[in-house]
Amino acid sequence: MANGREELVLLPGLLCDRAVWHHQLEALSDVADCTPIEWGDEDSLVEMARTALRQAPDRFCLAGHSMGGRVALEIFRLAPRRVARIALFDTGYLPRPKNAAGEEEERGRLALLAVARSEGMHAMAAQWLPPMIHPARRTDRALVDTIIEMMTHKTPDIFAAQIRALLGRLDATEVLKQIGCPALLLTGREDDWSPPARHAEMAAMIPGSTLVVIPECGHMSTMERPSEVTAAMRVWLER
Repeated sequence: MANGREELVLLPGLLCDRAVWHHQLEALSDVADCTPIEWGDEDSLVEMARTALRQAPDRFCLAGHSMGGRVALEIFRLAPRRVARIALFDTGYLPRPKNAAGEEEERGRLALLAVARSEGMHAMAAQWLPPMIHPARRTDRALVDTIIEMMTHKTPDIFAAQIRALLGRLDATEVLKQIGCPALLLTGREDDWSPPARHAEMAAMIPGSTLVVIPECGHMSTMERPSEVTAAMRVWLER
């Protein structure tokens, strides 16, 4: 903690960057010195964790959204004593299933990659995004355009690397059971990608953790319902 503020490392998800944390970076500046991490060509969650650890202070609070939540668990696996608090948003903890569901996930991700390579990142993002946000927000051009614009900053090669990282994700069940610091689990009530039930499972494995479900919100919680997410983070940081 410096000048009464926490050190807070923020991890974006698939094809996301600091824009996914825009509201939180501004609204939490009175209680946290924030370090948003940018992903490069890392093609494993462990590599991403090492990238973040190289940029992080010696001891820090950690928040990850979607793929970033999985990276947060890998950071805790690698350096648990450096993590003072952990927040996991719209994410998961299990490896890719070794069955038809896992094969279908791979096909779906590679199909999107094919669109990105043939038609461009904007076309791919426009196709991919709608199911990720609350149905009522799919005609919100300001929100939709901001998210799509963020995703077009990445290249198809970066997309391919991040897909490899997600397909090769590890089982983090035992990591969750080892977390003893203040923990926040948060997701959108209508997040079909990372549903509330999964976050309840994770919360049950972490003693004393807090579970927050944001109503009328899909997978992109930090951008769909920024004020509600920031409020939950403020309580977590001040515990």
